[in-house]
Formats: sequence, C-alpha cells, structure tokens
Amino acid sequence: MPNIIKDQQISDDSWQVWRDAATLPESGGYIVPLTLWLEHKDSLKALGDIAVFLASDESPKALANDITELNLIAVDFPKFADGRGFSYGRELREQLGYKGELRAIGDFMRDQLYFLSRCGFNSFALENSDLEESLASFKDFSESYQPSIDQRLPLFRRR
Repeated sequence: MPNIIKDQQISDDSWQVWRDAATLPESGGYIVPLTLWLEHKDSLKALGDIAVFLASDESPKALANDITELNLIAVDFPKFADGRGFSYGRELREQLGYKGELRAIGDFMRDQLYFLSRCGFNSFALENSDLEESLASFKDFSESYQPSIDQRLPLFRRR
C-alpha cells in the first residue's frame, strides 16, 4: 500500500485513482473522474467508498450538490506549472464549504506543499519524493502576509 501525506503526517493510502472515464470500477476505494461521477453517480455510490477527482479544466461548481456526500475530493495537477488547482482548493473550501479530505494528485512538487495547504489541501499524493523530507516543506515560511484558508487575517491585522 503506498503512502501519502495527510494532515502533515505520513499515512497509508487506501485509495486508487481510476482514470478510465468510460467504465465503472467493480468495487469501492477508487477516486474516479468527475465525468464518470456525474454520469453514474447512483451506481458508483452503491460500490461503497468512492471519491472524485477534478481535472484542471473542470469547475468545482459541478460538485456543488454532492459536496456533503464526498469524504474525499482530489484535484489533478496535469503539470507542476498549472496553477488552476490552487484556485479549485480555495473554491471548494471557501465558496462550497467542503469539509472533507482535499487531495492533490498528479504532477506537483514538494516545494508547492506549503502553498497547497494554504489553499485548503490537507492530503498529498506525492510521486517520486521522500515523504519524510517533504514534511519539512510545511515549515518553509514562519509567517504569511496574506489571508488564506489556514489564516483568515492578513499579517497587519494580527499585529
């Protein structure tokens, strides 16, 4: 079983990413594409634990009616330079009120963990990284100037 970083700790990952948008998995424990979820929601719910991932060109608003039913939502980063997922994290947390696990998957770097967590992500499926060393990324900065998910007030208001 692979490991992930969740809530700034290394933990086992019982989820698998199902990238096939045309067929349904045979059991639960999968993170499925948004399009598959929208087309086969009832069938997928019957499988048990199912989560959804958003591609970088899919709006989180598509999940507005399902936000309380999903324990995990993942955002897929197709390449590390694509920053739309950061905005999706904030939108899911601030505008849609999502309270569950928000996971970053795909091509993102250890250097982005601090900023992803500021946008509301609390779970990270890092590929090709030493997870123990990656934990240090959450302490890259001791203070943040701007408000975010993890600190609602800007620095000048906290002084």
